Amino acid sequence: MLQISVAQLHEDNREKLGLAWLAGRPGGAEVVRRDTTDGAARVGHLNLIHPNAIQVIGSQEAAYLDSFDAGAFDQLLSNLFAARPSAIIIADAMTPDRRLIESADRAGTAVFGSPRTAVHVIEHLRRVLAKALAETTSLHGVFMDVLGVGVLITGDSGVGKSELALELISRGHGLVADDVVEISRIAANILEGRCPALLKDFLEVRGLGVLNIRTIFGETAVRPKMNLKLIVHLQRAQQAGAQEAERLPLHEISEEILGLTIRKVVVPVAAGRNLAVLLEAAVRNCILQLRGIDSMQEFLARQREALDRDLD
Repeated sequence: MLQISVAQLHEDNREKLGLAWLAGRPGGAEVVRRDTTDGAARVGHLNLIHPNAIQVIGSQEAAYLDSFDAGAFDQLLSNLFAARPSAIIIADAMTPDRRLIESADRAGTAVFGSPRTAVHVIEHLRRVLAKALAETTSLHGVFMDVLGVGVLITGDSGVGKSELALELISRGHGLVADDVVEISRIAANILEGRCPALLKDFLEVRGLGVLNIRTIFGETAVRPKMNLKLIVHLQRAQQAGAQEAERLPLHEISEEILGLTIRKVVVPVAAGRNLAVLLEAAVRNCILQLRGIDSMQEFLARQREALDRDLD
């Protein structure tokens, strides 16, 4: 199960959030786990009905707590720590209540203070946890930024993926990763692709070896990450007797990755075909489809209208 320890979360975000460890040092061993709920259940404003893993207390929550008398406040603290939060963050540069600190030390729950606003703390940690706890997988292919769309180029070894990527880079598009692409599901409907640190900026081209794209083409030729929107599969020319690829695909092709359905286009590779132009056209068509415009359906509708007129 994917998880991150409270101590690691503190260390990674200590400077950005100005986190100071106020109480509950043993709580650093606690973990925040990936579960079936969304990011709001991992971190959010103080909630005792549906407790968050990380409870954030801002000025408004503190004012609410101050409205309780001593007995009610003690009961609230009992309920708070009975839910076993992974950590508590006191935001808005507030001085924490002594009774909360003492209860946290007894319960072994980490309490941090931050000068940032509660909203800022929550938004930042939601992004951090979404990435740290995201489902991940590795895919083989070349991941590109083409016209602002994340495109994964796949195909058999030697089919020409890297050569196509090099042509696209020379046309102004950007390289994210070659050979191995790390895919993470960072949100309910978003897959993010990155390059492993070892392969960053490099593209292997047969006959040329390994090229440093950043050095050759400049900073604008590489991208640190992109959201995956389209898969373009390069298919070798069919051998004699093999079934030919469908010329006019009437149904949308797709592939499932980490539970999400991604549009897919199969491009036959043959002598004389300009794959870079074909891929750019596929991306432009994908952009239209994302906007609700389907060229194939428009053509079929026009054909039906023509047939209806002939029948009349």
